[in-house]
Amino acid sequence: MSDWPDGVPQRLYGRRRGHKLRPRQERLLEQTLPAWRFADTGFAARLPLWLEVGFGGGEHTLELLRAHPDTAIIASEVYETGLCSLLTELVPEGAEATTPPPARLRLWPEDARELLLALPEAALSRLFLMFPDPWPKARHAKRRFVHPEMLPIVARALKPGCEWRIASDDPTYQGWVEETLRASALFSGPEPARERPAGWPPTRYEAKAIAAGRTPLYWVWHRR
Repeated sequence: MSDWPDGVPQRLYGRRRGHKLRPRQERLLEQTLPAWRFADTGFAARLPLWLEVGFGGGEHTLELLRAHPDTAIIASEVYETGLCSLLTELVPEGAEATTPPPARLRLWPEDARELLLALPEAALSRLFLMFPDPWPKARHAKRRFVHPEMLPIVARALKPGCEWRIASDDPTYQGWVEETLRASALFSGPEPARERPAGWPPTRYEAKAIAAGRTPLYWVWHRR
C-alpha cells in the first residue's frame, strides 16, 4: 500500500463480514472464489475489459455480462455477502468446488484501488461506480472512492475517450462528484441525468433510494 499518494487513505471500507455466513456461503468463498479471482492481466485479452467497483449484490454485473457478450468484466467487491450473492446466481448447489468461472468474468475480492494500480496502463474500456458508500460526514471525505488523489490512478487504467459511469442518490456525494470531476483536467462529461439512462441496468440500491424518496443522479465521464 506504499504506492498510495499522500491524502489517499489506506482503506475505504470497514468490516468485510456482517452476519454469520451460512454453510453454502462459506463453501462459495472457500471453494469457488479462489478459482474465480482475477489474477491474469491477459484475461480475455481480445475483448474490451470493464471493471465494476463495489458490485453490491451483483445484479448490475450479471446484467452487464448477459447484455454484452463481446465484453469481459472484472467485478470488485470486498464484502463477503455481496460476493456470495453473485456466486449463488452462477454456481449450482453442491458444485461449489467444481464450477469454473465464466469465460468473461473474474472477481476481485480486495480493494479495487489495488487492482487499478496493478492493471496495465489503458487496460480498461469502461469503469462503473454504482451507488458507492457516500461517507457523508466531512471528516470522512478522504474515504470516498471519488477523490482528487484517485483521479490520476483511475485515468491511468482507463483508455482515453472511454467512460467512467457513476451513480449516486446521496446529495453530499452528488455535490462531491460534481466538484471533484469538474475540477479535473483528466475527465469531462455532460450534466448528470436524473433518470436512469437506457443501457444502465438497475440495482437494488437504486430501488431503495427511489422508494425512500431520493433522486439518483447518473454521470458519464470520459477520460480525456
